[in-house]
Parts: sequence; structure tokens; C-alpha cells
Amino acid sequence: MSIATVGVVGAGTMGRGIAVMLAEHEIEVRLIDQAMERLQEAEKSIEASLDKKIEKWAITQSEKKAILSRITYTLDLEELHEADLVIESVYEEMEVKKKVFKELDRICAPHIILATNTSTLSLTEIAAETNRPERMIGLHFLYPVDKINLVEIIRGLKTSHETYLKASQFVEQIGKIGIQVYESPGFVTTRLILTLINEAIHALMEGVATAEDIDLAMKLGYDFARGPLEMADRFGLDSVLLAMEQLFREYGDIKFRPAPLLRKLVRAGQLGVKSGEGFFRYNENGERLSVNNSEVER
Repeated sequence: MSIATVGVVGAGTMGRGIAVMLAEHEIEVRLIDQAMERLQEAEKSIEASLDKKIEKWAITQSEKKAILSRITYTLDLEELHEADLVIESVYEEMEVKKKVFKELDRICAPHIILATNTSTLSLTEIAAETNRPERMIGLHFLYPVDKINLVEIIRGLKTSHETYLKASQFVEQIGKIGIQVYESPGFVTTRLILTLINEAIHALMEGVATAEDIDLAMKLGYDFARGPLEMADRFGLDSVLLAMEQLFREYGDIKFRPAPLLRKLVRAGQLGVKSGEGFFRYNENGERLSVNNSEVER
């Protein structure tokens, strides 16, 4: 049975990306956040992203209207009691997620699958806060959601095979390719890309090459769409630091210890695209500027 209505909790970058992608696949979406300001920002961002697709002839005005009509913005978690599936995408902090899932467990019908979009935290620990650990699963979408076809489907300690199969069918329904992952800090994608990003930052710190040339080496040499430093800027350097600290705590391996330069940039408020400056500079539309970031190079 296909999923008709999905609740998305958290209207940040990933939450709004998931919401608009689902709406494009003719799924009714309830996008929820605790701050009206963030919901209004999400609504503007989603409309702007659809306008860009119109400019590129990817969709029509009527398709944009239909997509927007499928997204409802609300502050009320209670509206999820009739959803077929709920995907959580709030701040990457364990206590915040536990609180959300306690509420979702109370509100949603017992047979409903609850999913988290966490990239580093323990699904098993989150599921332990609910009365349905067998119906808890991880659906880790990658940024940008509309362009990356991969979804990591993460099984916690008590996730049932039936839940995994239903999640796999849902991933197929939205035109993505799912890989099965057994819970481990960072799963597959986050664990590998953060190691690469951290090593790229160390290479920059050591003066091995400029930020521009480090990224160019990976784009031309290994066919990356973007280099590791620009990837970090687009993820948000604060998010990268938070994820790396989580992996370092979990594994205790020095390869996950965040590079000092990463900490320094975050402390300076240079968070990447979201602040307009990280390893590189960006305009208000998130487009990279050709001028090098001389502060970082020094």
C-alpha cells in the first residue's frame, strides 16, 4: 500500500527539502515546526526553489501550484495523528530528538512507522523512548534532497523486518534508491564524507594547497560534483563540527577529531552558505563567488 500522507517535523534546510520532494511525488505533506518564523521562511524558500525550476523549464506554473497545494504548514504536532508516516528532521541533538519522538509516540496510531533523518545519532537510543521500537527506522536523505537519489535506510536494534520492507517500498515510491544500513555512528555516507572533509581541512591548514586547488583536485581527479571544502560550506560548518564531535565521542578514533581550523571558523560565525562565508564566499542565493576567501587561505 502506497503512502498518501507524510508528516515532516522540522522546517530547516533538510525538512523543507524533504517536504517539497514528497509533494512533487503527489504526497500530502504536513510540515511542522515549533516556530512560526521558521515555517514562514520555509514557505518562501520552497516557493523560490520551485521558481528556479520553472526558469529551467523543469516544471510549469500549474505544476508549481499543485505542489504547493500539497504542503500544509503547522505548529501543531497533533495534526499528525492521521499521517501514514512521520519523518523527523529537527536539530541534530539527542535530547531534542527524544523529546519529539515521545510526543509522536503519544500522538500517532500504534501501527504508524516513525522515521528519523539523523545522520549520526543512535536510532536504537531514540527508539527506546517510544513504545514502538520495532516500528522505528532511519531514513537518511542527503542534501540536496531533490538531486541526490540515495536514501540510507537504517535498522535499529529492534527494527522489524516488516518495518524495513515498508520503508523500502516508500523509498521506491518517491523514486529514490535505498541501501540497507545496520546502525553504526555516521552510517555509511556521513562516516566517509566527514573523514574526507576533515582531511581536506588539515591539508589546507598545513599549506599543502589552497582551498580552491584542494577542491579542484577532487572534482577533476575523482569526478566529484563539488570539492570537500565546498561540500562542508553547503552542509553548514556548524553542522559538520557537531557531527564530527559526535563521531569522535562514539569511536574515540583520532581520525574523527575535528580540525582546529573548523572550530575556529565556527567560532567566528563563518558557517558556509548560510552565513555567506566559510571556506569560500557565497551570494544570497547560495551561489559561490569567484573571489577567494583570503582570510581562510592565510
